[in-house]
Formats: sequence, C-alpha cells, structure tokens
Amino acid sequence: MGQGLWRIARNQQLQQQGYSGQGYLTREHGRRIATNNVSNTSHRKQAQGGIDIYHLLKTRKSKEQEGFINLEMLPPELSFTILSYLNATDLCLASCVWQDLANDELLWQGLCKSTWGHCSIYNKNPPLGFSFRKLYMQLDEGSLTFNANPDEGVNYFMSKGILDDSPKEIAKFIFCTRTLNWKKLRIYLDERRDVLDDLVTLHNFRNQFLPNALREFFRHIHAPEERGEYLETLITKFSHRFCACNPDLMRELGLSPDAVYVLCYSLILLSIDLTSPHVKNKMSKREFIRNTRRAAQNISEDFVGHLYDNIYLIGHVAA
Repeated sequence: MGQGLWRIARNQQLQQQGYSGQGYLTREHGRRIATNNVSNTSHRKQAQGGIDIYHLLKTRKSKEQEGFINLEMLPPELSFTILSYLNATDLCLASCVWQDLANDELLWQGLCKSTWGHCSIYNKNPPLGFSFRKLYMQLDEGSLTFNANPDEGVNYFMSKGILDDSPKEIAKFIFCTRTLNWKKLRIYLDERRDVLDDLVTLHNFRNQFLPNALREFFRHIHAPEERGEYLETLITKFSHRFCACNPDLMRELGLSPDAVYVLCYSLILLSIDLTSPHVKNKMSKREFIRNTRRAAQNISEDFVGHLYDNIYLIGHVAA
C-alpha cells in the first residue's frame, strides 16, 4: 500500500519536473532525474517502473484521442480513392461524416457504371438537376422492379429517361448488367425476340473454342431447364453468330451453321450425360465421336475428340 502511494506521488513529481506538453522524456533522461532525486537504489528502480507505466498510459490516451483519420485533411485524390472502394450503402453512411466528399458525383458515377455498364442516359446531355446519386437509386429501384416483373421494370427505366425505347438499347443494358434475375430475364427474352436478336449480336466469339464460346453465351442468356422451341432458337442464333465471328475457321473445318447446331446439341447432351449423377453408364469418347459424326459427317474425328475432352475436363456448357 505504501509503495503504491509512493509511486503515484513520485510519478506526479517526475511529470512536473521532466515532462512537457509536447513529448516524453527519453529513458536515459528519466533515469538521470530519478538518480538526482532518489538516493536509494531500490527507489530508483521503482521510479523507473513508474515512468514506464506513465508512458504506456499517456500513449494509450493519445491514441484514443486521435480516433479515425479525417479524410478531409487528406489530399482530395487520396480521399476519393479511399471512398471509391465503398459500396452504395457504406458511401451513404460515410456522407453522414464527410458530406462533401461522399456526395461527390464522380464516386456515384463510378458506382452506376460499375453495376449498370450501359444506360441510354449516359450518352445524353444531363437534364437540369441531374445527380448520379439519384440515378443510382432509380437504377436500383428499376432492377428490383424488373426482377419482380420484367415488363414493368423496362417501362420504369423508360419513364425515367434511363433507357430509350429501342431493342438495341435494351439489349445493351441487359448485356452490361449483372443484377437482373436470370429466370425473369429468360422469360422476358422469350417474349421479346427482337431484343434477343440484338443481344446475340453483342457477343464476340472470335478465336474461341466452340464449348468455351457456348459457355460464355449461356452465362449471358441462360438456357431453359427443359428442351423446347426456345432452346432450339437459342442454339440456332448462337450457331449463326459463331460462324459469323469465325469465317476462316469455318472454311478450314468445313463447318456450316447447321453443322455447328448439331455440335452444340451434342455438347449439351454430353454435358448432361457426364455431369448427371443419375446416369450410371457415362458416354465414352469413342461413342461420342461415332454418334456426332453420324449427324455431321464432314467433321474430323480429332476435332470431335477435342470437344469431348473439353466437356470431360471443364464441365457443363450450360450450367
């Protein structure tokens, strides 16, 4: 008890004698002060221990007073770079503290274009009172509406001037957006074949291996769960687009859109056969080559074998 009171009194004495408001004494300076004022060796060791404790408490207190970095004190370029990593929700929260920085139009423009890559309004002169933050809220609202009812969602975008009433503009919007529900999108494209046509032409399959191109196609335009007229339409459109993107390869291999159509259907059936747990006897490579060449006789055996290897190693083309 006595030693504890002595340490408190000694710390106060050392603070008055040797500590300034701008910094701390070094360990060597503190040791010299303790030596001059305390003759007893044990007292000197206790004083040294008191200095260490005071130093730790003082450092901790100063850190607590510092808090978070004030972005307004940083260069604007650095502040905007930090805020650009936030999503819309976090950016709204940041605006409660740094209103001018977090409400900057460049930040909200980046959020809009990173989520919705194409909108007709991007290429127009902005109307009076236009704000990218407001546009983000409208795009988010329209996407939620689309995921509930595709027709109402598209009409919402048009009513706000975000999209033009054009199949090509709607197709570009769909192609550059990843927030739309794929099941609702499939229903919409089945009803709007004009939009589907423009959407297919946005794909570039140049120099791509056929199964890989088919996977990319079905990532944007999801295949139906069952075979039917819509699936046949998708494969037909893909076949013509693939041939248009690779005219030299088609001449070299002697393939036509009809032959590519047969290959695509064969790849889908092979994908189901190899990946389905319900199929016990998987199709062999020899069987696939034989069946495929019966339907498309001009295709070389090596090319068909490479198709089988791709599905076997990478997986389903329409997963």
